[in-house]
Amino acid sequence: MAADKESNKNTQNRRGTVCNVVISQDAGGSWGGSGVGARPPVIFNPDFFVEKLRHERPEVFQELVLSNISRLIDLPGAEFSLLLGDEGGPKTPTGAGGGFFRSFNFLKRKDKEVVFGTPLTEGGIAQIYQLIEYLSKNLQVEGLFRVPGNSVRQQALKEQLNSGADIDLEAGGFHPNDVATLLKTFLGELPEPLLTHQHFHAHLKIADMTLFDEKGNKTSVPDKERQIEALQLLFLLLPQANRSLLKLILDLLYHTAKQQDKNKMSAFNLALMFAPHVVWPRDMVASDLQENLKKLNNGMAFLIKHSQKLFKAPMYMREHARMHFTGSKTLQTKVSSRTLSPAGNIWTIFNPPLGLWSGDLASRSNPGLWSPEWG
Repeated sequence: MAADKESNKNTQNRRGTVCNVVISQDAGGSWGGSGVGARPPVIFNPDFFVEKLRHERPEVFQELVLSNISRLIDLPGAEFSLLLGDEGGPKTPTGAGGGFFRSFNFLKRKDKEVVFGTPLTEGGIAQIYQLIEYLSKNLQVEGLFRVPGNSVRQQALKEQLNSGADIDLEAGGFHPNDVATLLKTFLGELPEPLLTHQHFHAHLKIADMTLFDEKGNKTSVPDKERQIEALQLLFLLLPQANRSLLKLILDLLYHTAKQQDKNKMSAFNLALMFAPHVVWPRDMVASDLQENLKKLNNGMAFLIKHSQKLFKAPMYMREHARMHFTGSKTLQTKVSSRTLSPAGNIWTIFNPPLGLWSGDLASRSNPGLWSPEWG
């Protein structure tokens, strides 16, 4: 038993504790093992078949997601086609990382690369994660993300991140406000918003979703369940790097808002700080968005408040994907709205690299950040 505890302790590094969703591990090797025969752990993903469908049958995955988005959101043809992106389809989680099976090596920086003002990469996320991890331990700071930091210290920190340095933010050389402001700067300097230009019109329509009264008339009461379902589907179409960083950012803001009694930053206050960087198209300023400004700010606040439900595939997506690979004859039947499940009944998604990042953020060194939805 003591040996096991020691082994588990050795799997932790300065970036936190890995998520506890490993279902199997080679007995002869450690998680970061370099020994002969060492194998990376297999990460259990309750949305395994959804990710397998995305990976192996992207055209089927795309049709399934888009057909359900069109059921929920009334988008004109031009706006609907934007959801496909420039490459004509959703990004699939392929590449050197191994698709939907990922090892904990993903938590290590891949390259020393300039991260500010460049397209989002996993290596860039790994660098910026140093900021996120540090902020997750300083959520009590009053005015976090609102009070600007010191510009000289921010520039020095920015240069270190761009050089690929491993920074000891705990040493006291930087204030949480420096780090928080630089995180917003990073998001603002991305070539496009984290939610992408292609999804902008869809997010406007989602913000307009309201309930109907018993006579079928539209009310002003938001239809939260439909909004959550639509966002779950829309997030499945995001490029993998965007989806990973979005999960990290929303988790951080969610837990920041949870401490608003100390930091005075509610979900709406945080939304005002982050909507320009996460949602707004890069070629638009506040005056261009005046008509939709309130809607966008409220939409960002909604993302923060409900972030723990958004990174899960809807129940019918999981069932359809499972049936696709198990050969069920019911595969050909159209998805009925009667099969929908309330968002609260959907399993938590550990979609690598999201599960790894989420588990790392919610480390045992930060028990206050551990979400019950992560186990």
